[in-house]
Amino acid sequence: MADQTAESKSATPPVVVKKYANRRLYNTESSSYVTLEDLAQMVRQGRDFVVYDAKSGEDITRGVLTQIIVEEEAKGSHLLPESFLRQLIGFYGDSLQGVLPRYLEMTMQGFARQQEELRRGLEQAFKPFGLEEMSQRNMAMMERAMSLFTPFAGRSELEALKAENARLKAEVEALKAKG
Repeated sequence: MADQTAESKSATPPVVVKKYANRRLYNTESSSYVTLEDLAQMVRQGRDFVVYDAKSGEDITRGVLTQIIVEEEAKGSHLLPESFLRQLIGFYGDSLQGVLPRYLEMTMQGFARQQEELRRGLEQAFKPFGLEEMSQRNMAMMERAMSLFTPFAGRSELEALKAENARLKAEVEALKAKG
């Protein structure tokens, strides 16, 4: 995710958002008002933005990002442990205050890289046991099971199952082609 963010920063300019006195946020790119949740979604998608006070022109991005974190925490998404928050507050005014932001940024980038490597590793590890293979085996078992009941099932039901099987196989092949 950190790599995606770095790529999006270099590939496209940040979206400019203006915050008005009535506390409304205006996305100048889409020419529409947005919420903090909309901005949080942009962050999750790796889209960079800057927020300016509409009256003074002051960059207030950091404050808005902090607001987003406060709202997420208030919703019950307790990502930041209390002990961490207390330690963080303790660093304000401390001699290490200047070092901490860069340290935290580097740590989060490393964490994001490890998370992405783990995700790729898991995908590679489970690739031989792909869903398409499981799906094909399940359909074959269903066909065999249904063939036992063929005398009781009408021809149209069997044909419908075969058609469904063919449709699912085509879907699996399409997914393989995409992947």
